[in-house]
Amino acid sequence: MSEAAAAEKNQPVFNVEKIYVRDLSLEIPHAPKIFLSRESPQVDIQLHTQAASIEEGLFEVLVKATVTAKVGENTMFLVEVEEAGIFQVRNVPTEELEPILAVMCPNILFPYLREVVSDVVVRGGFSPVLLNPVNFDSIYQQQKQQPQPGTAPATH
Repeated sequence: MSEAAAAEKNQPVFNVEKIYVRDLSLEIPHAPKIFLSRESPQVDIQLHTQAASIEEGLFEVLVKATVTAKVGENTMFLVEVEEAGIFQVRNVPTEELEPILAVMCPNILFPYLREVVSDVVVRGGFSPVLLNPVNFDSIYQQQKQQPQPGTAPATH
């Protein structure tokens, strides 16, 4: 193998292999009466991410949103969406892999998740819910600052 071919073989690789909705649910527990309510709902949005290795160099990254809208104590609707992607990441130093999976991949998936949430809510008969942009880098940095379970706190 020539030196150029060897250098090319060790070049970092990042590819989006597939983006898909892994799980989707809409619950409207108080239909049809909830549609008669004229009050504006309180909307709570929870976001979670996770990444797992599928095989050497392939990873599934998942961004999950749980959107709950309530009027008083009554749940108007509950939407759960898991948007996932399969990403090929090769020849990347170990210390760079985690930020790619925790920041870069969720940034790619988030617009798809946002569209699915809005579409499902509208199809359920409600006004659209538009998820605000998310700074996954900031979330990642905050998580890095928190002590991990099972580790001793740092002493200075």
